[in-house]
Amino acid sequence: MIDINQIKEALPHRYPMLLVDRVIEHSEDEITALKNVTINEPFFNGHFPEYPVMPGVLIMEALAQAAGVLELSKPENKGKLVFYAGMDGVKFKKQVVPGDQLILNAKFIKRRGPIAVVEAKATVDGKLAAKGTLTFAIGE
Repeated sequence: MIDINQIKEALPHRYPMLLVDRVIEHSEDEITALKNVTINEPFFNGHFPEYPVMPGVLIMEALAQAAGVLELSKPENKGKLVFYAGMDGVKFKKQVVPGDQLILNAKFIKRRGPIAVVEAKATVDGKLAAKGTLTFAIGE
């Protein structure tokens, strides 16, 4: 397990942009993390006040952050940053609302120098909420 303090050591993100609460399990090439979605999230003030739904782009950001925790926890990447380089085949299948626990899974399928590609999916109660292929670059 990786707790929030270790996540904050790996990622430079802070409130309100830190979107990973805990890492449940991880290996060299795969990570599973969670995000507890609460009504106190700042984006619910405007998206949408009468029908709060987590923005899809923030679900994808949470997936990228989970992958970032895995990469930036490695000694050779300490102090570096992860930048989005692309998203392909992104699909949103289920609305994510306050009270949901978003399970984030990212599996690395390719690494070449500072570029990495992951297959990512987010689920709620075992049902697919979002998925896509994410490409990012590790930089100074």
